[in-house]
Amino acid sequence: MSTMESSDIWIEKYRPWNLSEVVGQREIVERLQSYVTNRALPHLLFTGSTGVGKTTCAIALAHEMFGNTWDLNFRELNASDERGIDVVRNQIKQFARTSPLGDATFKILFLDEADALTHDAQAALRRTMENYAETCRFILSCNYSSKIIDPIQSRCAIYRFRPLDNMAIMEEMRRIADVEGIVLEESAYAAITYIAQGDMRKAINALQGAAIVSNVVIAENVYVITSNAKPEEVEDLVSIALSGDFETAERALRTLMYDRGIAPNELLNQMYRAISTSESLDRKLKVLLIDHLGETDFRLSEGADVGIQMDALIARFVKTGLTL
Repeated sequence: MSTMESSDIWIEKYRPWNLSEVVGQREIVERLQSYVTNRALPHLLFTGSTGVGKTTCAIALAHEMFGNTWDLNFRELNASDERGIDVVRNQIKQFARTSPLGDATFKILFLDEADALTHDAQAALRRTMENYAETCRFILSCNYSSKIIDPIQSRCAIYRFRPLDNMAIMEEMRRIADVEGIVLEESAYAAITYIAQGDMRKAINALQGAAIVSNVVIAENVYVITSNAKPEEVEDLVSIALSGDFETAERALRTLMYDRGIAPNELLNQMYRAISTSESLDRKLKVLLIDHLGETDFRLSEGADVGIQMDALIARFVKTGLTL
């Protein structure tokens, strides 16, 4: 394995080219394979969080639908690069109006991050989808389907991609490790799935980053390379704060943020996961703590000082703990 390979190269290198190779989205894959069998395709809308297989399914579908001419009859555009109406009037319309090549009866245009398009651009896209339905099928991908206007949604078959489960991610990690000659310790699997949170892209990035350090991937390297705290470190931070020991909790917080370089938003996310999944915390206490997390997250998003707000969060946890 070359240490110069970027994570994007790994993601493309191990991207499935056939629908049968896509992991973790069995029901969606079965429905997409029926389109290949019938040689017919409606407009599609893929919605779901990042790294769950939306782009992979679109490319695999085109590959199986068109065979050797797939790259001539398939085009991928990212709407977040150009959000305005001009991209619809020029690039999208130009591709949609031209005839398919080879024995294909239509082409596929995959528009990633379609929810980034402006309202006017989406209105123009709707007309393009209507006018060129005979020669071009559209696959729109987005994180939030609510940001896609209703006239477009009504013209598409909607597929909702769920986050990948841990078994699907572990299966793919084993496959990549076997090909690359990497040894993964059992604890490393748990670390990767914890960090990924159902996102295969995050999992691959974590695996490659840890593999650059050593061909034997251990949990410690996974957490360090991805700038994440260990679950037990986050649990200890919450527990210390709830015990009323502000000074020790603040030192633990500063170690994670400044010595380990963990981003405050990531730390908030990890604290939320630790609190919401805890079996030892009372339900009412969880409600109070999550409310504190939400307030801090909002204030940081508004540009408040990171140090003050994170210390204030620990102070709120301490006050909550003392009132129990």
